[in-house]
Amino acid sequence: MRVTALIPARYASSRFPGKPLAEIAGKPMIQWVYERTSRSALVDRVIVATDDERIRQAVQAFGGEVQMTRSDHPTGTDRLAEVAARIETDIVVNVQGDEPLIDPRMIDMAVEPLTTDPSIPMGTLKTPIASVEEFLNPNVVKVVTDREGFALYFSRAPIPHPRDFADGLQEQFQELQACKHIGLYVYRRDFLLAYPGLPVTPLENLEKLEQLRALEHGHKIRVVETSLSSLGVDTPEDLEKVREYLKINRI
Repeated sequence: MRVTALIPARYASSRFPGKPLAEIAGKPMIQWVYERTSRSALVDRVIVATDDERIRQAVQAFGGEVQMTRSDHPTGTDRLAEVAARIETDIVVNVQGDEPLIDPRMIDMAVEPLTTDPSIPMGTLKTPIASVEEFLNPNVVKVVTDREGFALYFSRAPIPHPRDFADGLQEQFQELQACKHIGLYVYRRDFLLAYPGLPVTPLENLEKLEQLRALEHGHKIRVVETSLSSLGVDTPEDLEKVREYLKINRI
């Protein structure tokens, strides 16, 4: 079973232009992501997918593999599908290019179900929500799963939603066992190639969550729970948090 990790990396960003090349402890962020991903026990190959020449040069400078893509892709998934169509692989892992502290074990946990069950087209991760504030935050995507670990729904809303919400959510919070979604995806290659051709769906449009397209078209998503975590970089402030973390911790 061949497993390839693809790291989509764009230079343009409304909140943080040039983010993949931001310096962290002497290396560009994309190098941190690449090297951390390469430590996965189940990944055979790592490729950065970009439409920017500056990122291509940076990846080649540290000896990484990079492939150029079109610049007009509406989503990162479309960019991955373009690269996946060119390579021989069975499973594709989408590792976000702004996760410099990604734990390689998280990748392995997400990949493993697809290596043992050929009926699973797509997988991802979840982790317990730590606070009521996080539970209520619409920027934190929540997920609920069935008894076998397959996604029932992803939402920006607080789900599961207790009926007696007004009676005191703080007291009920631990009983909810609410989980947030971790944006690391694993696809069977054929499913990834077909995914961009699936029509955009109403719930996807409403929640602005691309993974809902798969559910609305009747495809299963295996969701593995993990206690591991990462520290993504969406803003320059997040970048400083990563830099401070690395001053204290060795990874």
